[in-house]
Amino acid sequence: MQRRLLLTGALATPFVLAGCASPQITDFAGQKPELDLRRYFNGTLDAYGVFTDRSGKVVRRFTVLMQCQWNGDEGVLDEDFTYSDGTTEKRIWRLKHLGDGRYSGTAGDVVGTAFGETRGNAFRWGYTLALPVDGRVWEVQFDDWMYLMDERVMLNKAVMSKFGVRLGEVTLSFVKRT
Repeated sequence: MQRRLLLTGALATPFVLAGCASPQITDFAGQKPELDLRRYFNGTLDAYGVFTDRSGKVVRRFTVLMQCQWNGDEGVLDEDFTYSDGTTEKRIWRLKHLGDGRYSGTAGDVVGTAFGETRGNAFRWGYTLALPVDGRVWEVQFDDWMYLMDERVMLNKAVMSKFGVRLGEVTLSFVKRT
């Protein structure tokens, strides 16, 4: 019995330590420039991205044209995706500022409601996406981090997983038009 407990503890330790090492949104408090989603995602933006599988292989490249506007605490992010294979996709996010840097959002292919929070120059956004794959729809989770670099450029890295298993990553750069 003692041997089993030691073995279980030895196997669990890396997972516990990895959980402790994960970044938290509060780690970015005070970082500059300060991100205000309502100000940054207002107007026209261009985004350039790749999706990589869990081995790091680039599976898909894409661009996004975003038309964004806010009316008080409610925003609309109208996204037009163009993929390297010529296919297109549209997603319209409807966001709400909940106060104290917290946001919620919905979109047609998002299951339920997304929730996120800003601190300093960072925004962490979590949601479940209904993703069509080979004639089926998979519900996959996104842990989405955005980092404001300056008034025009923001970097985005999102980990996609299902049942806690990492499937791949999306890496994007946003550029706000002047």
